[in-house]
Amino acid sequence: MENQMITGTRVDCLYRVSTDKQVDHNDKNQADIPMQRKACHAFCEKMGWTIVHEEQEDGVSGHKVRAENRDKLQIIKERARQGKFDILLVFMFDRIGRIADETPFVVEWFVKNGVRVWSTQEGEQRFDNHTDKLTNYIRFWQADGESEKTSIRTKTALGQLVEDGGFKGGVAPYGYDLVKSGRVNKRKHEVYELALNETEAAVVRIVFDKYVHEGYGAQRIATHLNNQGYRARSGKMWYHATIRGILCNLTYTGVLRSGESRSPVLPHLQIIEPELFEEAQRIRTNRANETERTVPRNIAGQSLLSGNVYCGHCGARLNLTTSGKAYPCKEDPHRVIKRVRYICYGKTRKQTDCDGQTGYTAHILDRIIDKLVRQIFERMKAIPKSEIVNARYREKMEERKNLLRSIRVDYTKAADELDMLKAEVIKALRGESTFSKDLLGSMVSEAEAKCTELQKQFEDAQAAYEEGQTVLHSLEEQYDNVISWADLYDTASLEAKKMIVNCLIRRVEVYRGYKLHIDFNIDFTQFSLGLDIVEIAA
Repeated sequence: MENQMITGTRVDCLYRVSTDKQVDHNDKNQADIPMQRKACHAFCEKMGWTIVHEEQEDGVSGHKVRAENRDKLQIIKERARQGKFDILLVFMFDRIGRIADETPFVVEWFVKNGVRVWSTQEGEQRFDNHTDKLTNYIRFWQADGESEKTSIRTKTALGQLVEDGGFKGGVAPYGYDLVKSGRVNKRKHEVYELALNETEAAVVRIVFDKYVHEGYGAQRIATHLNNQGYRARSGKMWYHATIRGILCNLTYTGVLRSGESRSPVLPHLQIIEPELFEEAQRIRTNRANETERTVPRNIAGQSLLSGNVYCGHCGARLNLTTSGKAYPCKEDPHRVIKRVRYICYGKTRKQTDCDGQTGYTAHILDRIIDKLVRQIFERMKAIPKSEIVNARYREKMEERKNLLRSIRVDYTKAADELDMLKAEVIKALRGESTFSKDLLGSMVSEAEAKCTELQKQFEDAQAAYEEGQTVLHSLEEQYDNVISWADLYDTASLEAKKMIVNCLIRRVEVYRGYKLHIDFNIDFTQFSLGLDIVEIAA
């Protein structure tokens, strides 16, 4: 009787799969598009209904994508408003969606607008009473929960696969090829693994080398590759966004990643050293942090300083500028050069009340910095590493040992005083003390607080003393860095020199007459070099 009543009615069908793979392949847990369409057509033929319209959503998650952002569902809703069909038919109700706090009300919306909602597997969803509404909500609440569980299972499975050194799937990152492993998965699909593509790997190495050692930004690296004739895998020009993606990809260190899961280092996939990757991440973070930047942003400029030079009078940043006039070059009269200067941004824009110079000739300021850097390198290389590091290490450890000894004496003294006060309290309780109970109580509280504070200081000093090996390692690492920069500096390109200078120097403040105040990233006094450099005059 029910079937006869709605025979001949118009039907709109909605098909959806949450992954692109399901568009063409059968999934035991979730029917693909062809299967859904076949089931709906067979169901309509059985019921005597006429399908007047069909919409298909490919690769749309019913758990993550809300209804207002699903174009196909909005088309169906608009057709419902216009009264163009009588029944919305889906393979299963979760094809409409899996969001517990939304999908039940989407279904109810169709019913309120005169459209009956049917599933080929679950029948009609009705809203005749409160029980129907509750059943409707529970169904989608369960579907939502299943999506959560599926997501967790998928993440866990991918994480375990990666931890075992397997590739989780998808397109091979630039620098690698997909090769058949000779294995098939549970769905009888061929399993692929990553293999190094030496031609692309060479480009990846160029990207990291330019970024870390020469200070190129993503845009400049892309331009460099394009000018050198390199092209992306697609055959198109390189873009800065692609370069940024390469710089962030942990896979190049030979480590596969899926969420929080990591594989062990896979030597056959390693294109760059982990240290180079970490340095690239440090530079990325540093460049994004304007207040604590120690690497140059304008690395392409013909100057030694960039982004870390300031006016000593008003604190404004000094920007590099080139005048329009050209002057004969002293070394080569046949060549003309333009005057390059660092100018005070605050003064030229009248943003600060600056009483300093408007600008400073770039090559004069650079020459002072260059001389200072070479002086540091010469002094560091003139003294053996063991003499510098071990001497300073012994000094630091002696300082910590003396501090520990001093705090131990203070704590012992404070503990003895506390014991004396507690003994006096007992006398007061017996009526044998000349001090009142209230006074003694106050004195005991103060003594206990003092002991607690000294105890904490003692524990901190003890921990610092025991960290001596860490101190030694830190000193050795800093020394090695400086020496490696010293070896590179003389023959380095301007870009590389700028990177070295910015690793050494945090901030340069310039005053009238090229008098400088310099803050270093490395505390050179800890190496006992006699470099007590605070102010430098030209």
